[in-house]
Amino acid sequence: MFNNLRRTCEVAHSPCIWSANLKSPMTSPTVRRVSECFIKPLHDLSQETKQPIYFTPFELPFLNLNYSQKGLLFAKPNNQDFSITAFLDDLRRSLSATLTHFFPLAARFATRKQENPPSYVIYIDPQNSPGAKFVHATVDLTVSDIVIKSGDVPSVVHSFFDLNDAICHDGHTLPLLSIQVTELTDGIFIGGSVNHLLADGTSFWHFMSAWSEIFTSKDHENHHFISRPPIFKRWVLEGSDPITSLPFTHHDQFIERSEKPQVKERFFHFSSATVSKLKAKANNECNTQRISSLQAVSALLWRCVTRVRHQAPNSETVCKLVVSNRGRLNPPLSDDYFGNPIDTVRGTTTVEDLMAHGLGWAALKIHEAIANHNDEVVKKWVESWYRNPVVYKMNGLFHPNITHIGSSPRFDMYGCEFGLGKAVAARSGIMNKADGKMTMYPGREGGGSMDVEVCLLPEFMMDLESDEEFISALKSN
Repeated sequence: MFNNLRRTCEVAHSPCIWSANLKSPMTSPTVRRVSECFIKPLHDLSQETKQPIYFTPFELPFLNLNYSQKGLLFAKPNNQDFSITAFLDDLRRSLSATLTHFFPLAARFATRKQENPPSYVIYIDPQNSPGAKFVHATVDLTVSDIVIKSGDVPSVVHSFFDLNDAICHDGHTLPLLSIQVTELTDGIFIGGSVNHLLADGTSFWHFMSAWSEIFTSKDHENHHFISRPPIFKRWVLEGSDPITSLPFTHHDQFIERSEKPQVKERFFHFSSATVSKLKAKANNECNTQRISSLQAVSALLWRCVTRVRHQAPNSETVCKLVVSNRGRLNPPLSDDYFGNPIDTVRGTTTVEDLMAHGLGWAALKIHEAIANHNDEVVKKWVESWYRNPVVYKMNGLFHPNITHIGSSPRFDMYGCEFGLGKAVAARSGIMNKADGKMTMYPGREGGGSMDVEVCLLPEFMMDLESDEEFISALKSN
């Protein structure tokens, strides 16, 4: 039985509700929740920031998407002065100060409906601001138990994140951001679950960087400035209504919850030397210098994953990459634009052609797909969505012939230190994973190195680990 103790406390003048002593019997190392609270922005919102924030066609199709989950694993400071109690208190106070700048993360969604004509308008309501959730948990494991030499991801990592069953539409009642701090024997994991309608990877790591900046300053109550203030003004297609609606009267008409597939997760490290060799090889094969490091590594993954799946030679194979539309619009949006202006591009061919040609040929397919995704293409897609609004069913986004590449090695994940020094590793939760999902991370040592989290069915992962092309590329690490 859980012993629920609820009380109201003050964290940086921000009301919090705690649930203490949340423990259950264990037969193996299990994550135990010690406490929970909700953190509100440190300062009251201005009248301007209390106005509704409406979603765009970039975001609304993803109402069925799960929350995005990313986190950092740190070694616990090896000194007698470190106090986990004081550290958690500083995290809460600095989070409260950070939410003053990133106030939508403390709010909830709201919906305005009408039946004739059918209209379902979803927006962020800053006036309904119960706060971001903050969880403290513990587990009897070490850093080395999590960062395994083989690269395998222990399933316990999924318990380092909150809201493991939430979809974006649940933001009407669930927090839009939940931070879980899990204390290991010799480490600390800070995991964030954020509503994907509200933030893509660019925006999430922008928030994490600002939080780390404020935490490090130790001046939480007076920190009125951050180096990169977020921009919340919504992008609107010229001539379009800034209030975008869906042609529904009830969420049952479009909500669909997908099952989590049983995939194996493993991290593969690509050193800066390996990445450079792959990039050089891809460009040399195509007699060009246009292919980027990310495109070369993506091409390798596409070829090798397709091979181990043993698809029919004449079947279609697709490499799908998530891209940000910020820099592709004219005029471009700033990287400080806080939202989810993402899209996907596709390199498509047959299995036979992908295997018959080399790395460079595959990389050029990816390069061309990315290069062709310009302002005109983006705005044409938005126009078509306005004519026929759609909410995606997530089961249709993943398919056995797709290699799906998300996140980016360009995100400054390791710049978020929270007074603990550089993180030992970055990890993700259980959400939005399927056979063929690849998640890109910067390598810890920098210099253009990359880590790739590969999710495959167990039999495909076994074959990938012995694939000659894949293993040959990794040997230069």
